[in-house]
Amino acid sequence: MRVLLLHNRYQQPGGEDAVCESERRLLAEHGHDVVEVGVDNSSLEGRSRVLVGVQTIWSAENRRAVAKAIREFRPDLMHVHNFHAVFSPSVYYAASAAVIPVVQTVHNFRLVCPAATLLRRGAVCEECFSSSFYLPALRNRCYRQDRKATAAVAAMLWIHSRLRTWRRKVTLYIALTEFARRKLIEGGLPADRIVVKPNFVADGQEPASVREGFALFVGRLAPEKGIHTLLEACRRLPEIKVRVVGDGPLAEEVRAAAESLPGVSYVGRQSGQGVRALMRRAAFLVVPSTWYEGFPLVVAEAFAAGLPVIASRLGSLAEVVSDGQTGFLFHPGDSEHLAAIMRRAMSSEQDLEQMRLNVRREYELRYTAEVNYRRLLDIYQQALERHRRETHRADAST
Repeated sequence: MRVLLLHNRYQQPGGEDAVCESERRLLAEHGHDVVEVGVDNSSLEGRSRVLVGVQTIWSAENRRAVAKAIREFRPDLMHVHNFHAVFSPSVYYAASAAVIPVVQTVHNFRLVCPAATLLRRGAVCEECFSSSFYLPALRNRCYRQDRKATAAVAAMLWIHSRLRTWRRKVTLYIALTEFARRKLIEGGLPADRIVVKPNFVADGQEPASVREGFALFVGRLAPEKGIHTLLEACRRLPEIKVRVVGDGPLAEEVRAAAESLPGVSYVGRQSGQGVRALMRRAAFLVVPSTWYEGFPLVVAEAFAAGLPVIASRLGSLAEVVSDGQTGFLFHPGDSEHLAAIMRRAMSSEQDLEQMRLNVRREYELRYTAEVNYRRLLDIYQQALERHRRETHRADAST
């Protein structure tokens, strides 16, 4: 199979980049011809806001660039990981003109929420689901706290909804969890075009036989990641050691808290190898998010390392982590409940040992590269078959 990958990178590297690269390597390792066309949002710097707004809605330049790549490579299908904001949805029309199917991985909630997060002022927000022109987002400047930028994204969503781009130009969407699929449907995407495939970890290593008994946090240090909830729980747990890995807008606040809380160590940003080494030694991972996570790679990495997960009972996390089997769930934002769960976990070594076996088994069943490859290929075959049927019906009607 010949696959054209499209990925629009943000200015800050993130999990989407890692997933796109992992899938590219996965396909190439299995003998498929893969070409990636990539752009970067840093290319928008210095451009007028009017031109950036127009490009967000429709980029004639990138439609032509993708059309050229299709002519030269002649792919069987096009797989888009992200089109915002340089590519724009115009790239779907290039594939449509070339009569090839499009698969779109939905890494966040951009297609139903201008902010892409379903989060406003630290709380889950779904108000735009019932708004005809994303008025709540415009009122609250949800995208980058900028009304004009929010208006551009809202206009993109509204215009392409009216053009029926999401239904007519995308053959299949890949949601990362069943929860995400339900939310995308609630937001207006066509239910019959959304399938589910989680992220994966390619190089899962065998779990360590000896643990050091500390809790671990790995992630961006931002309010929606629940770092405040974790730090408040740590104030109640001076006897438990917690290591915080990551960087972000709250880094200095975390650093200061680590100096005043006896059990907390802030180790900053770490390499992938460094994170895996910590996971193999930790007692459990804490994911205290207060927003709808897509599918955090850190959870799949923890499962690969045989590391149980304590997570918020919220969104996809409540689907991925089985309470009492592969970890524990606590009430989102409730530091007292989180502290109680962490204390319980630390005092139940026998339970943790069983959970380590359970999470490794879960990894092997769901999140290995080989399992993911089979699922991805099945989705591609579904897209090809569906596209053939739809093209045949369109030809017959003319």
